[in-house]
Amino acid sequence: MSNWPAVLVASVGTYALKLLGILVPERVLNHPLVRRVALLMPVTLLAALVVLQTFSTGTRFVLDARAAGLAAALVAVICRAPFLVVVVAACVTSALVRLLT
Repeated sequence: MSNWPAVLVASVGTYALKLLGILVPERVLNHPLVRRVALLMPVTLLAALVVLQTFSTGTRFVLDARAAGLAAALVAVICRAPFLVVVVAACVTSALVRLLT
């Protein structure tokens, strides 16, 4: 079965959503609550993505080397390490856990 109908529906939906964003009155966009939600939305979506990619495989909950890498990254962030150090710490930790298991 072809995926083209789904691609076309998603494309039209995305375009319609962008068009609705342009049509929203400026007074609504300048409301403090809307501004605050808009500022926090990327952080929320990124956190949800990290949790899903770390603790799930398909529809199952898993606890593997990815969780250890996330824990190492969290420790590095708490220690205020630079971004590159955070990423390297997570990668090295995950690799070592995979090597040892």
